Amino acid sequence: MTTPGWAAALGLAGPAGRARTGIEVRDRDLDVAVRAGLESVESMLRDAVKSDYPFVTETSRHLVDAGGKRFRPLLVLLASQFADAGAPGIVPAAVAIELTHLSTLYHDDVMDEAVMRRGAQSANSRWDNTVAILTGDFLFARASEITADLGTEATRILARTIAVLCEGQIRETVGPLEGQDPIQHYLRVVAEKTGSLIATSGHLGALLSGADAATVETLTRYGERIGVAFQLSDDLLDVASETVQSGKTPGTDLREGVRTMPVLYALDPAAAPDPRLAELLAGSLTDDAALTEALSRLRGHPAMALAAETLSTWAEDARSALAPLPDIPAKAALAALSDFVVARTG
Repeated sequence: MTTPGWAAALGLAGPAGRARTGIEVRDRDLDVAVRAGLESVESMLRDAVKSDYPFVTETSRHLVDAGGKRFRPLLVLLASQFADAGAPGIVPAAVAIELTHLSTLYHDDVMDEAVMRRGAQSANSRWDNTVAILTGDFLFARASEITADLGTEATRILARTIAVLCEGQIRETVGPLEGQDPIQHYLRVVAEKTGSLIATSGHLGALLSGADAATVETLTRYGERIGVAFQLSDDLLDVASETVQSGKTPGTDLREGVRTMPVLYALDPAAAPDPRLAELLAGSLTDDAALTEALSRLRGHPAMALAAETLSTWAEDARSALAPLPDIPAKAALAALSDFVVARTG
């Protein structure tokens, strides 16, 4: 399988190989190394989801075949550039992390009663909830099997990350406790559900390449912050985009009743009041007319600027976290990514 230009796939590079932010990220040697790494990840990923039972292979390949940016494996590969990028554990770690991510998607779709995922019918919709849940469990098991070969420390790190992911999902399901700030609660959920696995991508990529402890810590911190920033940018795109920039139909979160950052700011008692918007957000938005009105009102609300400001803060924190790292092409690519998460919502 040929992997497309990784920078272009993420939206980082234009036709001339220059980032849309104006930062050059398409260093030739880095581009060749990352392309080769992603192709190896893709090959191993497809082998990892095979089962002696053809039906399990079919259900496990469902989301693998649907594609995706492979953002987490990319971060593993970029983090490895700060030491021995050719270390034998790098690609398996990237595969284990992507399998973990995919497994959470199967479970999320059951909880959200989703019918589509990555432009394809969701597994729970195509088969049923039981099949989707067990497929997710199967992928978790495969990820654990791969990580076991990387040593006890790598196994421990991924296991702890999975626990944090589960805690984040439970925290989101339960909702903020009485007296708890909904915005701070949401940021913690995002850090646990999204930021934690992306942080582990940086952690394992650096650790298994033999990077020193300070570099491992730096790339872990960067991963958590860029992970939160990516989720916040998706929140904004779900409201602001007229196209399917975020990989899903605009307004999907609103229709499903998910209270993302713009909605939480709009509902904040200290925010500019919009009684009609509050009424719409409190009810069902499955009706197209109601959804369209809610989107229109939210797009014009000051909450969008506040959410964009929060996104910028997290993206800048991610960029700032990179300061101690040496000035190599991988650092420029990671910095460009921080700029991109903000630019994509502009």
